[in-house]
Amino acid sequence: MTVTTAATPEAWADDAFGLLAEAYAAGARVTRPVVGGVPTRLLEVGDPARPTVVFLHGTGGHLEAFAHVLAPFARWFHCVAYDLPGHGWSGPPAVTDGGYEVPAYTDHLDAVLDHLRVAPGGGGAALVGVSLGGWVAAHHAATRPGRVDALVLVAPGGVRADPAVMGALRSLSSAAVEAPGEAAVRTRLEWLVADPSTVTAALVATRLRLYQQPGAAERMAGLLCLQEPDVRRRNMISAAAAESIRAATLVLWGTKDPTGPAEAGADFARRVPGARFEALPELGHWPQFEDPAGFTALGTTFLRTAFERTAFERTAFEPPAVRSADAPADQPAHPAGPRNLKGV
Repeated sequence: MTVTTAATPEAWADDAFGLLAEAYAAGARVTRPVVGGVPTRLLEVGDPARPTVVFLHGTGGHLEAFAHVLAPFARWFHCVAYDLPGHGWSGPPAVTDGGYEVPAYTDHLDAVLDHLRVAPGGGGAALVGVSLGGWVAAHHAATRPGRVDALVLVAPGGVRADPAVMGALRSLSSAAVEAPGEAAVRTRLEWLVADPSTVTAALVATRLRLYQQPGAAERMAGLLCLQEPDVRRRNMISAAAAESIRAATLVLWGTKDPTGPAEAGADFARRVPGARFEALPELGHWPQFEDPAGFTALGTTFLRTAFERTAFERTAFEPPAVRSADAPADQPAHPAGPRNLKGV
């Protein structure tokens, strides 16, 4: 397989290998606004009048990590996935000191929410984060209480520090980007999943193209800082931080996740008030890609219930006003009342 980086500035939107076909078929649009000082590739799909669900990928990744769940989630929500700073087709962090540490990612996430007009303290939003994305989502919820209503955290980083896992992530990621080729990229991706057959040619080609961008190796060296013991230690999710999370929280962890045992996720969930934990049998670190149907069922059911419990649900999910069949034409329509999403 030979993949080259397109020379046009629209390369970030062309979906050259069709990985986002489902999302585009559902009406997705991809833009690259400057958000928080960072040119940020951002995909939106679904009705903007619905609650917003923001998807955050993992270390060295890109928004295509959610390629197979965005359209199904968009049946219920306004879905947004974006490339983190220094990842995918987004630009480098806006700050040079600590730009690849969790507080900086969290500040950028806050800017993304501002860009999406999610009002501080206004609710009506949720975060779905995998690995590093879950780490950032948890940190955001702990440091900005009330900004989002719910979290779905998939094998979140920052809950453990295993030198062997950190070393594997450093070596596999570095090999894939320093001399990018199909074999090295495939090896990096297959490390994430329980069944290597779920790593498709389109996924490999998409990531290889990204890793062939000028400066990709330098960016990877920067973003791997969280796999260094001292840096990781100061970014870990403390027990106090976990206990401060007030958003409804679902923690998911595959039983074949290479980053650690499912019990690590269960331990973390026990610290978050009211959190629910689900171990995912026979799945690895990427359940949203390995089993998109199962992931969608779990995630959408949890989030719909979480949004029902907020004041936001009473307006965002309220159906259009209705008029009695025999009412005079000039009689005001009356609201149909709140809709129970479980019956939709």
